[in-house]
Amino acid sequence: MSKITVVVCDHIHQKGLDILANDADINLINAADEPKDKLISEIISLADVAITRSSTDVDQAFLDNAINVKAIVRAGVGVDNVDIDGCSKKGIVVMNVPTANTIAAVELTMTHMLSCVRQFPYAHNNLKLDRVWRRQDWYGTELKDKKLGVIGFGNIGSRVAKRSKAFEMDVVAYDPYIDASKVTDCDMTYTKNFDDILACDVITIHTPKNEETIGMIGKEEIAKMKDGVVLINCARGGLYDEEALLEGLTSGKIHMAGIDVFNKEPATDHPLLNLNNVTLTPHLGANTKESQQNIAIQAAENAIASAKGIAYPNALNLPIKENELPNFLRPYLELIQKMGHMSAQATKSSVKSIKVITEGAVSDYIDSLTTFATVGILTESLEDTVNYVNAEFVAQERNINLIKDIKANHSGLSNKITIKLTTENGTFTVAGTVLGEKAQRIIEIDGYMLDLEPKGKMILFRNTDVPGVIGDVGHIISSHNLNISDFRLGRDNNAQALAVVKVDGDVTKQVLSELSNLETCLHVGYVVI
Repeated sequence: MSKITVVVCDHIHQKGLDILANDADINLINAADEPKDKLISEIISLADVAITRSSTDVDQAFLDNAINVKAIVRAGVGVDNVDIDGCSKKGIVVMNVPTANTIAAVELTMTHMLSCVRQFPYAHNNLKLDRVWRRQDWYGTELKDKKLGVIGFGNIGSRVAKRSKAFEMDVVAYDPYIDASKVTDCDMTYTKNFDDILACDVITIHTPKNEETIGMIGKEEIAKMKDGVVLINCARGGLYDEEALLEGLTSGKIHMAGIDVFNKEPATDHPLLNLNNVTLTPHLGANTKESQQNIAIQAAENAIASAKGIAYPNALNLPIKENELPNFLRPYLELIQKMGHMSAQATKSSVKSIKVITEGAVSDYIDSLTTFATVGILTESLEDTVNYVNAEFVAQERNINLIKDIKANHSGLSNKITIKLTTENGTFTVAGTVLGEKAQRIIEIDGYMLDLEPKGKMILFRNTDVPGVIGDVGHIISSHNLNISDFRLGRDNNAQALAVVKVDGDVTKQVLSELSNLETCLHVGYVVI
């Protein structure tokens, strides 16, 4: 297999570059310092996958030259500079990295909140720059016992709310797209009445920017607020109507505002800069060393996963309209594609049927789960000729029967997904679930109960269940200078067992041959996820 070329168009943290450089299947081209005209005209045509940031526009010129690109990873949250429709027309999957800067954005929000109620920047400048000691000018207020309105209770909004609870604030959350229990379980108030938010002492917004949320806080909403309200926006420019915000701050209706994002950036001439009751930062939500490192690592891992056809984490333009699916389903989609990819590697034979079995709320989305499972399975043999659009058609052309089976949930888990892959050599069954919000786990392989993270290089060793097997397997693996990073064992009632051995390093045919020659070995396989 020839190497897959990943072009890094803009600067990312060195750790991300190291991940790409150390993958034996990846040919890394770091074009971050190249002139953009050279990147577009000479380099991007070499890419199978591109990693971009805000400095590179994925526009028509980019797409015209991206003749081999199958996926683009936007190393960050915003994709305003990516022509997603244009990418979709060319069959290019667009992914972002939406959670890597979560903590950075949360902590900046708290910084603005505290700075507003204590007028910290102005007191600081008065002393440091003006050399004036006037404590009586800087009486602030406390967060304790104040009511905080949180608009959007996702990754960032929910964490802001939890930190605000530590300040003994009374938190009210508005988010019509979540289950109320996500809020109430945290001893907070959930509301579907937006006026409840407008009655709060402090309001912070954490929503995406779309037709529904642009100008979500305007003149009418500000007029309903209590006098002296504090507004915070560290999410997206334009969620607050900037003219209405300016008017409210000028009149004193709004006591203070903390703003990190603007409609048009850079905002060096923005009229808000002329006011003395606003704290302003130049879009610093992701600007911490930790978040930049996390962004680079996740972007690199996503690029590798998409390049190898394993998964497309956080895809924004999949034809199944993933953006319309509930957040809880996303890790299940990624998991079932990994399970499919694992199944194809474990069986390595002609596919006759793919059966997807669901239990729990995921059953409402069995069609999407089947699509992802099919892509995961067929990618192993068809590579880039199969995608989310044509997966079912490709299966039909190859007389592969796709079966969808919804069962009552008796697993004891919130949700359970299973793939039963039938090939010309038999069947292979793998089941999985998601713990918490996103911890993916494989919990069963061919009837053997396990607890396995679907990630890494894994030897599947099926054997008779007698003493000494683990030692024999470990001896062979170590003799080839392979380090065992994890060892999971499942047993059945027929004196047989299945070991899943994760290793650091590549497993050669010689290793597998020596394992298969063990007297206790019933079958040995090798998969990489």
